[in-house]
Amino acid sequence: MNSTLPKGKIDPQILASFIKNYTQRGGRILVGAHIGEDATVIDMGSTLIVAKTDPITHATAHVGHYVVNINANDIAVMGGRPLWFLATVLMPEGSRAGDIETVFSQISQACKALGVSYCGGHTEITGSVNNPVVAGQMLGEVRSGDLKPSSGALPGDELLMTKCAAIEATAIMALEKEEELKTYFPEALVKKTKNYLHDPGISVVKEAMIVTPLSGVHALHDPTEGGIATGIFELAIASNLGVEVYVDRIPVTEETLKLCRHFGVNPLGTFASGSLLIAVSPEATQNVIDALSSERIPAARIGTFVDKEKGMAIKKEEGSFPLPVYHQDELSKIFG
Repeated sequence: MNSTLPKGKIDPQILASFIKNYTQRGGRILVGAHIGEDATVIDMGSTLIVAKTDPITHATAHVGHYVVNINANDIAVMGGRPLWFLATVLMPEGSRAGDIETVFSQISQACKALGVSYCGGHTEITGSVNNPVVAGQMLGEVRSGDLKPSSGALPGDELLMTKCAAIEATAIMALEKEEELKTYFPEALVKKTKNYLHDPGISVVKEAMIVTPLSGVHALHDPTEGGIATGIFELAIASNLGVEVYVDRIPVTEETLKLCRHFGVNPLGTFASGSLLIAVSPEATQNVIDALSSERIPAARIGTFVDKEKGMAIKKEEGSFPLPVYHQDELSKIFG
């Protein structure tokens, strides 16, 4: 317990012990702290409040856009509508008023795009950070019948994912390593991948709202740090299930593959905001895919949930292998 921990997500066994020993459940807390759950749900009577807090700690010129969307995603994948946002903005020494205004402006624009009110927080200059760090808190509402916790998947459910793997990571690599990439790749490719922040985009609010009311949809999850593979692991853990993943069916764009190969990054183990994981009964799967397709959102069948005793595995032509889990995101190879 006293050994130094690596950067990235904390080992789930260690984190689970902290959650068990120090967080509260019961009473009006309908969904509390749990490995794999995206947000907390509190009973407020006629409606439920969904609450989430998540920081942006990697260096990025688009920190305000990121922090709003990743927090909104976690509200939406619980079946809720994101409504109110607060931000704690920590700026490094030497920051100017204009630097802070840029962050505020980005937050405001991202909130307006989602119909969210930017309504409070805290801002300071501190020697404790080297880059801007923004911790967001999003609040939303959901009707009890629409609640879609990560713990809701059932044995036999099919696993769907929208869009493609490593959308967020692709944008980060392109935006933060633009000059290096321009020496290896055509300018058009670099420009396109920089825009992955918006197209395909890191928001899953739209697709979550499409599938939430559909029959047979049992659980949603927003894969982020650690990528699609870790997101699948978290969803299975939350539902106390095993999972079989058909890895060759996971969509990865050619641009993402090129950037990941260049930096030696596995696209299945790196920042994946922008893709939604869905657990759905087999008889409802095609209806979900069709509903998403009608809004030009692609979705792929990538796996099946199984009994916990069968474990978590990826299936390839050459056989079955343990599902990899990336507690340290693959982008740490680039940014440390």
